[in-house]
Amino acid sequence: MPSAADRLEFGPPRADGALRSFGLALVVHALLIAALTWGLNWKRSNPDIAFEAELWSSTPQEAAPPVVEAPPPPPPPPEVIPPQPQVAPPPPTPDAEIALEQEKKRKLAQQKEAEAQKQAKLKAEQAKKEKELKAKEELAKRKAAEEAKKADARKQDAKDEAKEKQAEAALARQRQEALNRMMGLAGATGGADAKGTAQKSGGPSASYGGKVRAKVKPNVVFTDDAIGNPTAEVEVRTAPDGTILGQRLVKSSGNKAWDDAVIKAIIRTGTMPRDVDGRVPTPMILEFRLRD
Repeated sequence: MPSAADRLEFGPPRADGALRSFGLALVVHALLIAALTWGLNWKRSNPDIAFEAELWSSTPQEAAPPVVEAPPPPPPPPEVIPPQPQVAPPPPTPDAEIALEQEKKRKLAQQKEAEAQKQAKLKAEQAKKEKELKAKEELAKRKAAEEAKKADARKQDAKDEAKEKQAEAALARQRQEALNRMMGLAGATGGADAKGTAQKSGGPSASYGGKVRAKVKPNVVFTDDAIGNPTAEVEVRTAPDGTILGQRLVKSSGNKAWDDAVIKAIIRTGTMPRDVDGRVPTPMILEFRLRD
């Protein structure tokens, strides 16, 4: 291999300032190496990457071996933390105790208030029921008192009415007695047991009934069939001359057709006959039998 001296011998002539240029080249190469080294130190994400630079200069030189960055040290083994003993929580501070106590008191007060409201509601409902029951009892008592008062009033009215009737009866007796005294009852023809007030007995004669029957019977119109012998009693009022003023059925025969026939017969008759003394007794009760 030729030496460097042989190459320089056949090389171009050395220009002036070659030393200065060589120095500048060394400086530039040193800066380049420093920059590359700084870049390798900055990028540590991949430690296997290496950089190689080849420098050319007028003087042949061997390249330096590549810079290999040492691998990072292995991470230390995980530290084993021994189990810590269970430590009781620290006692509450006085402020926390006060807050807990106040919270308990507040809840207790709320419970008492709710219970008081419940009791008040129950008492109000009970009072309302008692009031309604009392009102019903008072109403029942008033009604009972009113009924008793009405019953007493009715009893009093009945007593007053009985007293009035007794007074009227007593007054009638007094009037009758006064009338008897006024009439003197002189010349009375009644028997010893007679109770009348007239001087002599009056009334229809024994034959007057036959006269009435003979005058009324032709006016009876009855064509229906009847069982037995139905009998109707009719009250007849007349004027002094015998003119019939009114008639009233006082006892039914049980056969309405016969009763109607008797009433119509009396109306058709118009007048009643005079008795043997020339008078027409009034009122009189006439008895009509179907089969006489």
